[in-house]
Amino acid sequence: MSKHVYKMVELVGSSSEGSDDAIRTAITKAGATLKHIDWFEVLETRGHVVDGAIAHWQVTIKVGFRVED
Repeated sequence: MSKHVYKMVELVGSSSEGSDDAIRTAITKAGATLKHIDWFEVLETRGHVVDGAIAHWQVTIKVGFRVED
């Protein structure tokens, strides 16, 4: 197995559907400009409440991607 070096970036995904969708939104958008995304870590989850119901989710994640040789 070869040795890898990773870089991490912090992203905030948002969604009115749920926290999983917020994560997918962030990773999909990052994937448009970053190559070799291998993992993510959830740092923080928060939401926006309107009239007693969840209206919006925000999830902060760290994304790790391999640095090319």
